[in-house]
Amino acid sequence: MSRLHAVLAAIDEGLNASMERWFELLRMPSISADPAHAEDCRRTAQWLANLLADMGLKASVEETGGHPVVLAHSVDTMHAAPRVLFYGHYDVQPVEPREAWHSDPFKPEIRTGADGRARVYARGAADDKGQLLTFLEALRAWMQVHEGRPPFPVTILLEGEEEIGSPSLDAFLKARKADLQADIALVCDTNQWDAETPAITTRLRGIVHDEVVIKGPNADLHSGLYGGPVPNPLHVLARLVSALWDEEGRVTLKGFYEGVSDLPATLRRQWAKLGMDDARLLAEVGLKPPAAGEKGYTALEKIWARPTAEVNGMGGGHMGPGAKTVIPAEAFLKISFRLVGRQDPQAVREAFREHVRQHLPAGFTARFAEAEAGAPAIEIPEDSPPVKAAAAALEEEWGRAPVFMGCGGSIPVVGSFRHILGMDTLLVGFGLPDDAIHAPNEKYDLTSFHKGMRSWARIMARLAETTM
Repeated sequence: MSRLHAVLAAIDEGLNASMERWFELLRMPSISADPAHAEDCRRTAQWLANLLADMGLKASVEETGGHPVVLAHSVDTMHAAPRVLFYGHYDVQPVEPREAWHSDPFKPEIRTGADGRARVYARGAADDKGQLLTFLEALRAWMQVHEGRPPFPVTILLEGEEEIGSPSLDAFLKARKADLQADIALVCDTNQWDAETPAITTRLRGIVHDEVVIKGPNADLHSGLYGGPVPNPLHVLARLVSALWDEEGRVTLKGFYEGVSDLPATLRRQWAKLGMDDARLLAEVGLKPPAAGEKGYTALEKIWARPTAEVNGMGGGHMGPGAKTVIPAEAFLKISFRLVGRQDPQAVREAFREHVRQHLPAGFTARFAEAEAGAPAIEIPEDSPPVKAAAAALEEEWGRAPVFMGCGGSIPVVGSFRHILGMDTLLVGFGLPDDAIHAPNEKYDLTSFHKGMRSWARIMARLAETTM
């Protein structure tokens, strides 16, 4: 029996034991946002460190400015390269509203649906305890079969603050940079395309936020006495917002599309075959065509590969019940831009601020919020060696080629790995769109868990043969 086949057999034979460890981890209420669960987070970190030590890794619980990090290193390996850093997070979201759960969120329960698929329901089942264990259990099987040696040098980094924005992570990465050096990072916190189709996420949109208060007259004014000649800050705000897009749906900010490249033809054809058109996407949220956004692009292209400007909040003046005939002195706007390619977050923010200034009437002023750094987009070439290796491994396990997905949102840790540690990330996950992460009745399919472990074992075998 080949080395890989022996590992896969060990995974299959040890499935029940893997599930027992998964359930034990799910019973720990490691809610990072709630100070009342700080000790639960620390207990979870120690449990994971013990798990990794029992597997044969050198593991420790490391202090940060907040919840601790679990750090582990392989002691002996079969090959000297590639060096791999695996990242996951052990913290979970709060469970509220608790009454909406059909079972205790920290007492995992297996339920079989009408489709015959068995699913585990618990907070963290998918995000991220089930996902991170698919890798750890695959690593366990590999080391079990091969005398305690993984196929290549492995470092494990398990964070306890992902669900609260990772406030301590970047400082930890900078302080422990020497301990975290690797050729590539692996992250299992993303989705498949569907229950039968694996995926590799190769594109993450970046983001930059801004806020502005438009100041007009020196006080709120009676609209009967001043309405007409006095410019209304809300009107000014509405005009400058509407001027952000042209008739084709393109953002009008100067230089906005610098660094935006066309989607490769092969990827565009693959996405087109997935069947996600505007009508289907809109129907999922209770709407009907026509869709918004840039003309000439499909729904998936708009979400995964095109930049956007989105108003997240705006207002001013009287916002309580009843009428109040007032011209407000101020109006506010909260806006965010999703970025792709090589767009510069700082340049986009400054272009927006210049747009605001150009639309202010005489005597008006704009007060902007303190600038945040923003995050650039991340793109991993689909023809890069690690992506090709993972794609081949996934096709072997699932019997069909993986989808190269984009992600409309951001995964900040991927940017941190690139900009602090100087490495790219391979994003392979086995979640499904209906897993209800962050919501009541979160679940993870048993098939996702089992085949996720087998998939990682195959990916490890392929990466061991890959030159980075």
